Formats: sequence, structure tokens, C-alpha cells
Amino acid sequence: MTRLGESVLVRHRRNLILLARFGAVGISGVVVNMIALIVANKLGPAHDQAIVGLPFSEFNIRWYHVFSTFAFLVANLWNFQLNRTWAFQTSRHAAWWKEYWPFLVVGALGQAVGLVVLTALMHPGSPISLPTSVFDDSSGFRTRLYWAQLIVIALVTPVSFVLNKVWTFNAVRDLHRQEREERARQLIGR
Repeated sequence: MTRLGESVLVRHRRNLILLARFGAVGISGVVVNMIALIVANKLGPAHDQAIVGLPFSEFNIRWYHVFSTFAFLVANLWNFQLNRTWAFQTSRHAAWWKEYWPFLVVGALGQAVGLVVLTALMHPGSPISLPTSVFDDSSGFRTRLYWAQLIVIALVTPVSFVLNKVWTFNAVRDLHRQEREERARQLIGR
């Protein structure tokens, strides 16, 4: 390995470890997300069925939007707990709810973008619609919804990593640290 490579590795070792752990949690989250989506799809109504029309547009909220959101919520909780206890582990945890809300907000923003992408992948009139000649819903491996969900996850994950590292697991703990430092200063009498 070159000196430059060693320098970069040493300098960014912690971030590379965090990224690897976040990735491992993410992979498990993809599995949880897909299981939740498959269960919802198997037990719920037809995923293409419209629930309610969106005013002033040709679009509808469909069951696949609901199934995707359900899967997101299950996986979001799973990922949060694993990220909190393992990937971004520290002894300086803020209260569970205090850390979860920012994580949920980051995830919800990603889910909102993901629902737009999911709609584009599922809508037959979309230029990026998954082809029904290949994804004909004849088996699990040919189900358009499952492939669309995997594509959405792949697109949203990098942004989620950055926002969670910078905001959720850092900002909340920094605030917690500042509160402890302020109490310590008050005890010392400064």
C-alpha cells in the first residue's frame, strides 16, 4: 500500500468502520423491509389497487404506497435500534425518543422521495417504469413491487447515512454532552 493510501486509511479509519457497520445494519434492514413488504403484499389487497385519487392529478394513492410505508416503518425502527446500539455506539446516549425522532424524520424524508421513485417505477406511463414483460408478477422474483422497492432502498440509503451520521447520532449526542458540561461547570462554580 502506498503512503498516501495508508494516510487516508488511518485518517478515515473510524468513518470507514462506521460506514461498514451502517452498511451491515442497512443490509439487515433491507431484509426486514422486504419481509414486511412481502407479508403486507400477501395479506393485503392487490398492490396496484387505488385507495384514493390525488386531487387535480391522474395519480392515486395505491396499496403499494401503504405497503411500502409500512415496510419502511418496521425497518426504520429495526435500523434505528441496531445503529444506536452497534453502528454509532457510544456510552453517551441521549434519551431513546430524543434520538429516534430525528432518525424517523430523516427516514420519512427518504421515504417521501422513495414513494415518488416507487410511483415512477410502478406507473405504466412513466419513462422509468419497470417493464411488465420482465416483471410480470408471476413469481416473487418477477414481482415489480419488490424490485421497485429494492431500487428505492438503493437510491435513498447514501443520503440516509450522511444525514443520520451528521444529525441524528451526532447532533443529539453533542447536545447531551453540552448539557452535561454545563451541569459540571455549575457544580464547579464557574
